[in-house]
Amino acid sequence: MAGPKQGHDDHLRPDLAAVTTAQQQTWSSGDFHEIARQNVVIAEALCAAADPHAGQRVLDVACGSGTAALVAARRYCEVTGIDYVPHLLERARQRARAEGLAMDLQAADAQALPFPDASFDVVLSVYGVQFAPDQAAAAAELLRVCRRGGTIGLAGPVPDGWSGDLFATHAEHAPPPAGVPPPSRWGTEDGVHELLGGGTVSIDNRRATALQYYRSTRHAVEVFSTCFGPTLRALNVVGPQGRESFLADLAAVFERYDRADDGTAVVENTYLRTVAVRG
Repeated sequence: MAGPKQGHDDHLRPDLAAVTTAQQQTWSSGDFHEIARQNVVIAEALCAAADPHAGQRVLDVACGSGTAALVAARRYCEVTGIDYVPHLLERARQRARAEGLAMDLQAADAQALPFPDASFDVVLSVYGVQFAPDQAAAAAELLRVCRRGGTIGLAGPVPDGWSGDLFATHAEHAPPPAGVPPPSRWGTEDGVHELLGGGTVSIDNRRATALQYYRSTRHAVEVFSTCFGPTLRALNVVGPQGRESFLADLAAVFERYDRADDGTAVVENTYLRTVAVRG
């Protein structure tokens, strides 16, 4: 007896488990902490908007080296952070110890959070959950672990501006897996409503800007080409023959958004800040 007929687009559906494994390897390469330090101002602005109070249970999803988790912990919140890159979690532990802050840091995947329903009052993510390949699963997990009336606060890349151009440049030289929606979907009002709208009673989306400081645009390219996992992956894909072209295009992105006039670089990054209330 013949088996079930395959759909016409079955061969286009990505193996999300395989994509997740590949992404974990990508983000484990380099030293993302060197990149994440530029996101501290974003984490502080997000926490100001989401406004977790002392004693509240706060989860930082894809916390990296503790960018948003540390901000919440300074408010005397009960903070948990998850990430699937162990050495970034260890860096977060080091930073917490240096400040005398208590945080529970666990290795976990944003697409399958190891917590019961309604475990947290506030769920945060800064340039983290947006990169999960199964966006529907990641969004469902954010909603599941947040209590009713709780807050989900997100900050992530928009399709335009520095972030959009940066990831478009990477995609041009090292195309992402087919069928996986871009992280910038989380950076649009329509995308956020598609992903979270069914489980929330209100969503406040606001575009904001943050400045990144480097010694020069050349220095910015050096930082990304030695520390940023996606850039390291792209360099591996293009090989020696494509390295110069890729790095030149990367430099052009930093130059396009450089607002400094003294020889250093002050790169303007526009992002979307989302504060949603769980229904």
